[in-house]
Amino acid sequence: MAMLGAIGVSAWAFRDQLPDAAALWHVAAHANPAWLAVMVLSQLASMAMFSRVQRRLLRAGGVRMSLPRALRITYAGNALSTTLPVGPAVSVAFGFRQFRRAGATPRLATAVIVVGGVVMNAGYAVVGLTALVAEPYSRSFAITALAVLAGATGAFALLWNRQRAAVSRLALRVFGPLLRHRLVVPVTEMWQGRGALRLSVRDWGVLGLMAVLNWVFDILSLATAERAVGVHTPLYAVTLAYFAAQAAGSVLPLLPGGLGAIEASLAASLVAFGALAVPAGAAVALYRLVSFWGVVGAGWLAWLTIKIAEDDVTRLRLRRAFGDLGSALYAMSQTTAYAAPAPRPPDSSESA
Repeated sequence: MAMLGAIGVSAWAFRDQLPDAAALWHVAAHANPAWLAVMVLSQLASMAMFSRVQRRLLRAGGVRMSLPRALRITYAGNALSTTLPVGPAVSVAFGFRQFRRAGATPRLATAVIVVGGVVMNAGYAVVGLTALVAEPYSRSFAITALAVLAGATGAFALLWNRQRAAVSRLALRVFGPLLRHRLVVPVTEMWQGRGALRLSVRDWGVLGLMAVLNWVFDILSLATAERAVGVHTPLYAVTLAYFAAQAAGSVLPLLPGGLGAIEASLAASLVAFGALAVPAGAAVALYRLVSFWGVVGAGWLAWLTIKIAEDDVTRLRLRRAFGDLGSALYAMSQTTAYAAPAPRPPDSSESA
């Protein structure tokens, strides 16, 4: 109900910024199927990159996790984060529990959350600044910012292994408000040895590449949605529109997944870069159909699969526990029956 209410509020609030629904449907219905297939594959690749970041971090800590399981955790965590109140905190708690179930210690599970967040945000900044390099008016700023970001990232990677205490204090300041939320497991357990990962230079390079590809594939999904309806905005412009929409979605955090704000901002930005309103709106609708509704739907199915698996394990453990208890009680009863003395026959004098 809350989701439907948010949709209604978003549709009313941004009604003047969205094209006619009938025109959008006509354009979307005649979209190029090949480009639509590439759009879906790009979105799947984007989610796979995020899963691989977490999986590689777990492996660096000595925990092996299959890719299908990592994908289920990623999709389910995304659904929790984008559709529930205080969703990011719930998603962090969910991820922490799943990493612990996979065999990670509290130290390692915390390190995966913290380092994964740092790597993904660094990749986000790299992609955004790279797009700004293509814009002449922002090129000098973007190049300077990229140099600063590269230096900061290199320092973080160097200090992670050599000065873990200092890095942990910095990470605690950044992630502290989220980790202290009442829905998250106690922060004392999560932070009791937060230097569980020792990552090589190769590890940092691979993690950074996968983080960048996560955002690149998501942006390519938007770009191919444009191509599907005949819009040919330059890739750097699509990237800038993407980041503008992300900023607009963060301004209204109560809307699930930035619903309404992101669609309106994307359509307006693409029009500002030269696209026609109706094709731009159709491209945005197709993109969000896959990147939000499709991913959220898959995420809740993944969450349901995880919960069913957890319940089956719980039932099996209870069945074993109570089965062993029943067997023990039965054995005790049989032992007592055999050990009990035979009834004494009545005394003849007493009967007389």
